[in-house]
Amino acid sequence: MKVAIITDDGKTVSQHFGRAPYYLVVTIENGAEVSRELREKVGHHTFANEGHEEHHENHGQDAGSHHKHGLMAQSIADCETVVCGGMGMGAYESMRRLNITPVVTDLRDVELVIQSVIKGNLSDHTELLH
Repeated sequence: MKVAIITDDGKTVSQHFGRAPYYLVVTIENGAEVSRELREKVGHHTFANEGHEEHHENHGQDAGSHHKHGLMAQSIADCETVVCGGMGMGAYESMRRLNITPVVTDLRDVELVIQSVIKGNLSDHTELLH
């Protein structure tokens, strides 16, 4: 299983899916980590010249936003799960549509996230969606 963790530095879980520059991709087999790699991630900075949509109730849930979320997910198409500290409902739903299970965690240390995935007890805190 491959898990992508949103990160700014490879050590901590980023609080914002769209703004983070990296995914830490961890491969887990037979209850153990077998590899990890830091992958660059498309983010808000990539779309800076396209203007900024005002935040409203359905922010990030239109077709254009789904397209942007899809571009953000291209480098983790081989992953089953993406873990972050916070994301919008539109990004969350886009990941689901792309067959990548999104998990919003309250854990900040990537090592704790990895251990929780291995143990099967990583909780999805959807109350942290915005």
